Amino acid sequence: MDDKILVFVYGTLRKHEQNSSLMNNAKCLSMQAWTYGVLFDSGNGYPTMACDPSQKVYGEIYEISKERLNEFDRLVGNKGEHSKTHYDRITQTVYTAETSFEKVVVYVYKRADHWTKIVFGDWKCHKYLNQDKLLYFAYGSCMDDERFHRHRVQHLFHLKGCGKANNFSLAYTRLASDGGRADMLESKSIVEGKVYEITQEGLNYLYRREGVHANIYRPAFIDIDMNGKTYHDVLTFLVIDKMAETAPPEHYAREILRGAKGFVSDTYFAKLEKELYDKFQMKMTI
Repeated sequence: MDDKILVFVYGTLRKHEQNSSLMNNAKCLSMQAWTYGVLFDSGNGYPTMACDPSQKVYGEIYEISKERLNEFDRLVGNKGEHSKTHYDRITQTVYTAETSFEKVVVYVYKRADHWTKIVFGDWKCHKYLNQDKLLYFAYGSCMDDERFHRHRVQHLFHLKGCGKANNFSLAYTRLASDGGRADMLESKSIVEGKVYEITQEGLNYLYRREGVHANIYRPAFIDIDMNGKTYHDVLTFLVIDKMAETAPPEHYAREILRGAKGFVSDTYFAKLEKELYDKFQMKMTI
């Protein structure tokens, strides 16, 4: 529609953040979108983004009206595309796991390099990763505790219950030397998994296991339903550079099924088995 505008939000306008009410009734196209840029902490309770073609900033895409865009201009003190403020309102391409959107409005700061750079390019990570305790949603091999015991870290993972990630589906988009690894893609489906409470020590273990510093997986925060309650901004890990789905090695698929069996719903467990067979002709026994 001609009167609709796409906007990429990366800070206080994101879901559950302090100005998220401005997004009420706006159509969300993706909660796990990204664009090229670099993110900084302004020190005033909000991030600023600067242009950078070699780094990524994560956020959300919304479809909004021109009137709503004017509200955003007022929020950042911008009087238009050519106003003499600290912000520029530009358009650039924004990406999701499945597609890309061109000419999306993004607010960038003209001079931000004197501030602290935000690691992972994600404001939610900057806000929540330093907590003493976090809820962590495991949907792949970390549902199985065999490697926890082998690595002697089982005491770092306190099981809280079965969680459900709405609007996601399980896929094997991480290509390792011996096959695919699990990921979650935005969809109209549901992924079930285990919710653990972890400390910073457990987080550091997950960084090593998930290859975070090698830019394999990234920490992300999503909503999880558990025991009849919705928990906001629960930690999980998503593949950064997603490839076409590849069959996982048998030992990895077995870890997922072993960790899920008797814990996730029977319907979801059957779905895990069926998708392994339908996608890769893998008939697993555990």
